[in-house]
Amino acid sequence: MSLASTISDPGVTAGRRTKLREGLEDLDALLVTRAVNVRYLTGFTGSSASLLVTADADVLRTDGRYVEQAAEQSPDLEIAVDRGDEWLAKRLGPGVRLGVEDHDLPWARVRQLEAAVEGVVLEPAGARVERLRQIKDSGELSAIAQACRITAETLTRVLAAVQPGTTEREFAARVEAGFRDAGAQDRAFATIAAAGPNGARPHHEPTDRAIAAGDLVTVDCGALVHGYAADMTRTVAVGAPPAEQRLIAVHDAVRAAQTAGIEAIVPGATAGDVDAAARSVLADAGLKDAIAHPTGHGLGLEVHEQPILRSGGVATLQPGMAVTVEPGAYLPGIGGVRVEDTVAVTEVGATVLTVATSELPFR
Repeated sequence: MSLASTISDPGVTAGRRTKLREGLEDLDALLVTRAVNVRYLTGFTGSSASLLVTADADVLRTDGRYVEQAAEQSPDLEIAVDRGDEWLAKRLGPGVRLGVEDHDLPWARVRQLEAAVEGVVLEPAGARVERLRQIKDSGELSAIAQACRITAETLTRVLAAVQPGTTEREFAARVEAGFRDAGAQDRAFATIAAAGPNGARPHHEPTDRAIAAGDLVTVDCGALVHGYAADMTRTVAVGAPPAEQRLIAVHDAVRAAQTAGIEAIVPGATAGDVDAAARSVLADAGLKDAIAHPTGHGLGLEVHEQPILRSGGVATLQPGMAVTVEPGAYLPGIGGVRVEDTVAVTEVGATVLTVATSELPFR
C-alpha cells in the first residue's frame, strides 16, 4: 500500500471519526466545517465540504463538482450533494445539540445555520479535531519525515551554491523549484529568504534585494508531501560579515538554545518547559531582548498547529507529536539568526527529522 493510500485509507479515517465520536458526550452531533479537519476525518480534499458526525452515522457534504471525487476518496461515507443547508435540516430534529467549530466559523454563518436548522441547539464545540490531530499516526509521521528529508537535502544543496548578486526572490524560487524536482507535492508555505538587515524580520517577504558579500542570509522553508508539511530554517554567511565575531557569537547562542530546546523534549514535558530551556540560553548570552517569537509549534496538515512551544505553555508533549524547535535572535539594522528543525516526539525524547548541519557556514 502506498504512503498516500495509507494516510487516507477509509479504515484509518473511520478510526479517527470513532475517536472524535467518543469525545462527544456533551453533544448529539458535530458539524465539521474546516476543510483541513474534513480532510483529516474523511480523506476528501475538495474545496467544498463539511462533515456531520452523529452517534450512529457520518455524512460528508459537497457540491456537484466533487461527487465523483468524494465517492473515490471517501467510499465508506454517505455523500450529501448540497450547496446549502437543506441536507442538515433533513438529518437533525428539534432539540438536537449540534456542536460547531466556533473557533473558525464566522458569526454570520452561525446565524445562517440557526435559521436553516430551526429547533436545533447550536453549541460551541471548540478545536476538538485539532486536538486529535496533534498525535500523528505512523502514516502521518512517514509523510512528515519524507517532507523533512526533501527539505533538508534541497536547502543544503541550494545554500551551498548561494553567491553575491542573487536576489532574495530568486533564492526562494530556487528552493521551491528544488522541492518539486525532488518529488514534493508543493511548498508547505511561502519560503522566507532574508538577507542582511532584512534578517531582523522573522517573517520577511523576499524582495529583489541582491545578496551582498558580508550578508547573513536566513532561509525558512518547507516541502509538502501528501498534504503534510516540513519546516526548517538555516542561516548562512555569504563571505565574512561585518562585526564577524559578534554575529558568530549570536549564531553560537542560537544553536545552543536549539540544542537545549530539543533536549527538553520528553513525554510529559510541557510546551513551556521547552520554551524556557531555549529562552534561558539566549538570555544568558545577553539576547533576551532579541527574542521575537515562541520557541516552536506543532505541524502536520498545517504548518502551524498546536501545541505552541511558548512561555508558560501548559500543553503536555506526547509521543506521536511533531513539533519545530526554532529559537532566533533578531538585531535591527544588522540582521537575524534562526535555526529550526522539525522533530518527532518519541517515547524517550525527540528525533530530528530535518537532518542537516546547523553550523554557520561561510560561502
